[in-house]
Amino acid sequence: MNDVISIIMGGGRGTRLYPLTKYRCKPAVPLAGKYRLVDIPISNCINSGFARIYLLSQFNTASLHKHIQQTYKFDSFSAGFVDILAAEQTDSGGDWYQGTADAVRKNMHHFERHGDKCYYLILSGDQLYQMNFKKMLSEHISSGSDITIAAKPMPSSEAPNLGVMRVDGDKNIVEFAEKPKDPNVINSFLIGGELREKIKKSGDFCLASMGIYIFSQKVLEQAMSGTEMDFGKEIIPGLLGKKKLSAYIFDHYWEDIGTVGAFFEANLALTDAKPPFDFYSQEHTVYTHCRFLPGARINNSALKRCNISDGSVITEATLERCVIGIRSKISAGTKLNSVVMMGADYYETEESIRENRENGIPPIGIGSNTEIKNAIIDKNARIGKNCFLSPEGKPDKWESGSLYVRDGVLIVTKNGIVPDGTRI
Repeated sequence: MNDVISIIMGGGRGTRLYPLTKYRCKPAVPLAGKYRLVDIPISNCINSGFARIYLLSQFNTASLHKHIQQTYKFDSFSAGFVDILAAEQTDSGGDWYQGTADAVRKNMHHFERHGDKCYYLILSGDQLYQMNFKKMLSEHISSGSDITIAAKPMPSSEAPNLGVMRVDGDKNIVEFAEKPKDPNVINSFLIGGELREKIKKSGDFCLASMGIYIFSQKVLEQAMSGTEMDFGKEIIPGLLGKKKLSAYIFDHYWEDIGTVGAFFEANLALTDAKPPFDFYSQEHTVYTHCRFLPGARINNSALKRCNISDGSVITEATLERCVIGIRSKISAGTKLNSVVMMGADYYETEESIRENRENGIPPIGIGSNTEIKNAIIDKNARIGKNCFLSPEGKPDKWESGSLYVRDGVLIVTKNGIVPDGTRI
């Protein structure tokens, strides 16, 4: 296990998740009321016994850095660590990361100090899944592969957004295409034969890359000697036929949190009776920042299919299918339906609340007699009383002050202010 170096990609500008990425990078976006997206790949690594972890970042990194520094601390007798490698200026250059491969290339001098007999596990920082990487590594070693790619059967309709591959009976990758658009090309990648019988699904499916790779050390170092910028678009297709590439088939829940719509639905799915992603598994513990918060306090309220996080105070409210984040405050008479509320970073003092009210600014949280539907309420948002907020009838990309509509979801931005009586 000590021969594995895990590298988590911090992502680009996150434009498709905007405005959730207005003040933070994608991996730092809050998830499920009390976590952040980056906690998922880090927890998967730790649970797999792979505790030497590097996180590559460059955009809006302050929130991410603070979370990592406060959360992942290993004792002096452990070889484990989570180190952040931000884009930096060196003697060989000072450009921003130009792609996933370029980010790894510019940090190879940090990885090489771990010796010459290791494996590189490369991950995305914005995916929701639970995987034991030990099994993937075991297959990589036993098959004698140079590169192993985690692959998931996906409906062919998703192929234009993913890298797809064709494998032989031994799961060797014989063809690869990055985000194919031509229907004839997509049809050539449809799963058939024994593999189709194993996945036991009706309809047309392709084997899609999850953006999770294991490289044998020398192979990655050779791949990094060129100028290719991206793993999916250039490195993997370029090595096909030259190196032994294998697929590790993963047919469990996996969600690429690339858009506001995907993020919204992934959060709300956690309120299902049997959610597709299980935060309650002893085997797959999800780690995050340890906070000293009291349990949620719920007074005379009606809740249906809701997840309520620590430190929340809900008074005489009606909530249905909601994910409520830490330190959330919801006042009397309020109705929420399909709402992801990220909570707050702190509790306001009575003095601060009084001063803000004198200036017409509502307290952090949601005021009384307010109704909100199909919305994401970001951290520290202030929503007044007697408001009605819904994306219904608003076009995509609609914006007004602290309010945005993306993918049919209304978003109240981080630190946003919605005055009393606002109706949209």
